[in-house]
Amino acid sequence: MRVWGAIILRDVRAAWQGGGALLPLIFFLLVATLFPFAVGPDGPLLAKVGGGALWMAALLAALLPVDRLVAPDAESGVLDQYVVRGLSDEGVASAKIAAHWLGFGPPLMLAALPASALLKLDGAMLARLEMGLAIGTPALAALGVMTSALTLGLRGAGALAGLVMLPLAIPILIFGAGALGQDGMGAVKLLAATALVLTAIAPFAAGAALRAGRD
Repeated sequence: MRVWGAIILRDVRAAWQGGGALLPLIFFLLVATLFPFAVGPDGPLLAKVGGGALWMAALLAALLPVDRLVAPDAESGVLDQYVVRGLSDEGVASAKIAAHWLGFGPPLMLAALPASALLKLDGAMLARLEMGLAIGTPALAALGVMTSALTLGLRGAGALAGLVMLPLAIPILIFGAGALGQDGMGAVKLLAATALVLTAIAPFAAGAALRAGRD
């Protein structure tokens, strides 16, 4: 457990020191800033579509650092050192999922506060957005690490990662946006169920991909 926590701390520190953790946050705020220019100053219209735009921004923000989640450790031999020390690939993958979420999930939820003001979201919709992000961002982090492991070592891995991750993230996007409605508790439950399944499956899929890459 101590080693698992050390991997999380190392990855979070590396993300922030390298500036990689800032990119999703900047991208998210840029979407919130630019979207009103595209739609216009119509407050009711912005409030109606702004929540969905923020969910799309959150999805793409989770995708931005995918090519840096696993590849640097694989290229430097760190993953091999974990194996030599008896750490399972699934355990390493789960630690990287937790680190990826800590790097972009809570900052994204904080950034949603000024973003909601830019998009004219009221307090009730902001609360539903924050609840949905709290439920859905761990699944986005899990998909990011799983995709990074699946595309490890492939040519054009960054572009391929988008093609792999985006279709898998569609249910999260649909249920997350659906949860913004006043009668969205059904969508919240579906979002929670989808996030739970993806978060549970991702470490095993990523671990299998890492083992296959060493063979």
